[in-house]
Formats: sequence, structure tokens, C-alpha cells
Amino acid sequence: MTGSLSAVLRAAPPARPRFTASVALAAGAVMSAIALMTVSGALISHAALRPPVLALTVAIVCVRALALSRAVLRYLERLVSHDLAFRSLAQLRVRFFRAVVPLVPGTRIARGDLLSRFVADVDRLQDLYLRALSPPIVAFVTSAAAVIAAGVILPVGGLVVAAALVLGGIGLPLLTGRLARTAGRRQAAAQATLAGEVVELAEGASELVAFGCGPERIRRLADADAQLAGLARRDAVAGAVASGLGAVLSGGAAVAVLLVAIPAVRGDRLDGILLAAVTLLAMAAFEAVQPLPAAAQSLSACAAAATRLEEVERMEPPVTAPAAPRPVPQEGALVAEGVSVRYDPDGPWVLRHVDLRLEPGARIALVGPSGVGKTTLADLLVRFRDPDEGRVTLGGVDLRELDPEDVRRAVRLSGQDAHVFATTLRENLRLARPDAGDSRLMEVLRDVGLDVWVDGLPDGLNTMLGEGGATVSGGQRQRIGVARALLADGRFLVLDEPTAHLDRAGAAAFLDDLDRIAGDRGVLVITHERELPGRFDRIVELA
Repeated sequence: MTGSLSAVLRAAPPARPRFTASVALAAGAVMSAIALMTVSGALISHAALRPPVLALTVAIVCVRALALSRAVLRYLERLVSHDLAFRSLAQLRVRFFRAVVPLVPGTRIARGDLLSRFVADVDRLQDLYLRALSPPIVAFVTSAAAVIAAGVILPVGGLVVAAALVLGGIGLPLLTGRLARTAGRRQAAAQATLAGEVVELAEGASELVAFGCGPERIRRLADADAQLAGLARRDAVAGAVASGLGAVLSGGAAVAVLLVAIPAVRGDRLDGILLAAVTLLAMAAFEAVQPLPAAAQSLSACAAAATRLEEVERMEPPVTAPAAPRPVPQEGALVAEGVSVRYDPDGPWVLRHVDLRLEPGARIALVGPSGVGKTTLADLLVRFRDPDEGRVTLGGVDLRELDPEDVRRAVRLSGQDAHVFATTLRENLRLARPDAGDSRLMEVLRDVGLDVWVDGLPDGLNTMLGEGGATVSGGQRQRIGVARALLADGRFLVLDEPTAHLDRAGAAAFLDDLDRIAGDRGVLVITHERELPGRFDRIVELA
């Protein structure tokens, strides 16, 4: 886990000026609080003797100044430390997103688990600087100052304060860390399990209700929630134990100081006015070490989160860009030569010795039953993964010698489950070309047969499509995906099940239009329908 935290520190290092300012302001706030209690104790003791008011003026001014400085320093510390935390959080999100993108679509992490890592685990790491690393430094600085101040007032009292702070600053965090370590490690996994159950329950609610499986899945969700709640309770118990023992130590330190200070007052080694001062100083000094047990818990939780993030970052992406990629040839065919694919080294072959050639301007239909590997072949053509045997070439150049991004600019894929984002129709289309104007967007919508539908929308291109395209039908979703592929420049189009949600007449009209609008681009239409009109140059069956 230490290695994981080191990796996080390297990936999102704290800005030294902000981190230093945060620690300095926090230390200043704690020392102001300790000084406030000390001076207040001396002021109360002195005032009890009823001296002239002028004799108390300096102490009164100090109390007011320390009270104001404590509030101001704490406010400034919150501003600086939270700014540091949010900046680090932004860096971590970008880093993790960059690590996840190359894994798509080859990653086998469950969606709920991936969501938990991307949200909960990354969010947890915002505590690393704020609640895990800063408190020990602040505690060391302020504890040293408190011990020195107590030693100046009463040397033996300084020793007592030092012993109490060592016990509270080292013993309590060790105990809390031991109590929370197992719970902290297991909480991240339990959160992922709960997130997975929630995602599946939300996305499959209709099917679960239709088949009467709702109560069973709700029970599973309740079990996952109960497991996480149990771990959270264990964390809470650790925090409560630390808080209670901290209060006992604080009171015990005050009593111990009194036991050594009272004889000193009687022996004229300590001014009686300072008796309350040194006693309250001992109690106030525990404000320095009070956050340390929580810091130990945060450190344990951050280590668990960092380990889970590092597991994702260490995953090998299905494809990698070559160190010196070759330029994409501007001419030539897209060819699969004897490609074979399987997802596990000892698993069955999904594709075995498959050949396919798509020339520019050609129209090819790839047909076959579900599960035969048609989508896997599409993934090979856009280099979402590489074949285990054989090769895919573009203009005679192996795709493994090209940058994957360059390949996908030349070969555009519209997947069988085109995702519709929870934004406007315009922004959904502009994913393919951010600078496209409304006239171009309407043109491509007309090409895929959605112009009449758009004209009937209340806000036209500004119409919100809802989360996951909740307001559009399956056929409209597919056509929006094809419209994106057409909008983007590309020499080849790979359309996976573009007519899956259309009736026969609509599918025929769509394919007729596609033949016209594709122009000189090579088009591969993947479908499980065997009976296709004769608008293709070739129909290839994948058995």
C-alpha cells in the first residue's frame, strides 16, 4: 500500500507553496488556540486577585488578539487546504481517466466496480493531503512548541506534557489504525459491490420486475448495504475509541501537571498565577494531536483506494501505440488476413482464420448468427484489439504499426449499441465533429432519415435526449450513431447492426439511402439478417 500512495504522490504531487502554506496556517491556528487557553488561564488567575484594571490590559489584549487570529488562520487554512485537495483531485481524475480509456472496450471490470473506482476511490484520495499527511506535520510542530512553552513555565511540567503528547500522538493513532486497517481495506471492495448491485438494479429494473426477480435482487442489494454498513460501524467504533481515549488523556495530562505544579507553587518555584496557565496549556496541547487518529484512518482508507486505482492502471490495454507509428496510407484497402481471436489463452476461438477485404467505395454485408464473432471482427478493423493470429492491414500496412487514433480516424465504427448522452441532439452529433454547423447536422440527419423526426421535436436540435437516450427509440438511437459516423471524415465505415431496430421496409429504405450517401467510402454493414436486397457488392457469411 505504501507503494500505491507513493504512486499517487508522484501522479498528483502537492503544489509545494500551497501545501506549505496549508501546514503553516494550520499550525498557526492550533498554536493560537493553545496560547489562547494559556493566557486565559493566567488572566483568570490574575483577575481573581483583584489587581488594578490596567495591570490586566496586556493579557486582555492578548486574549482578544489570539481569539481573532485563531479564527482568521483557521479560515485561511481551510481555503488553502481545500484548494490544494481539489486541485489534486482534478489531477487524479484526469490520470485515472487516461488510464481507463485505453482499456475500453477490452476491460473486463464490472461497470459498477469501475464506477466505484472512478468516483468513490478517487474522491477518497482528496483526503490524502487534507486529512492524512498534513495533520502529523502540524501535530509535530505545535506539540514541540507546546512542550517548550510548558518547559519554560515549569520544566517538570514540560516533561509531563511531552509524555502525554507522545502517548496521544503515537499510541492512539497506532491503536486506531490497527482497529480500522481491515475495515478500511474491505470498505473499498464493499462499496464496489454495492455500486454494482445498484447499477444492475437500476438498468435492469424493467426485466427484473417482468420476471419477478425484483425481491431477490433487492435482498442482494440489502445484503451488500448491510456489509458496508457493518464496516462503517467498525470504522466509527475506532473513531469513538480514539475520541474517548483522547479525552481521557487530555484530562489525565491536566491532572498530572497539577500534581507536579502544586508542590512547585508551594515551594515558590512557580508563580501561583501560572498554575492555571500551565494546566490549561496541557489540556489545549491535545488539540495538536486530536486529528491524528482520524488521520490514521484516512491514511488506511487512502492506501486501499490507491491500491484499487493502481490495479486498473497496471492493466495491459488491448492495444498500444507503437513508439514510432507510421503514417496512415492514403490509398488502399482495409484487409483482414487470416485473423484469429480468443479472449482467454486457453479459451475457445471467437474468430478462426477469417479473411475479409474492403475496397474504397465497396459495399459489403457481413452476415451470420449472433455470437459468431461479427462484432469482434469490427473491433479488429478499428483496432480496439489486435488479432492473436493473422493481421489487419490498411493500404498494405499492419494496423499494429499505426497509431490507434489514426486508424480510427480513417475507419469509423458505429456500434450496435450506440450510446446517446444526456445532452442535446446537437451535442450528441457534434461528438464526431465539434465544429459542424446546424446546416451540416441537418444534412446528415436527412441522410439517415431523421429529418422529419427532428422537425417534429419541440426544440429541434436543442432537444434534450435524456440519460441513455431515454426519449428516443432503438431505431432512432442506431441512426444517430450512423449519423455520427457519416459526420466524421473517414475512408471506411463499419456499421454494426444499423437496421436492428427497424422494420423491413425501413431497413430497406435506410440501406438504399446509405448506398447513396456513403459516396466513395468503403462500407461494411454487419447484420444477422440473411435476406438482404441486392444493393451490396458482396455478402460475406461468417459461420
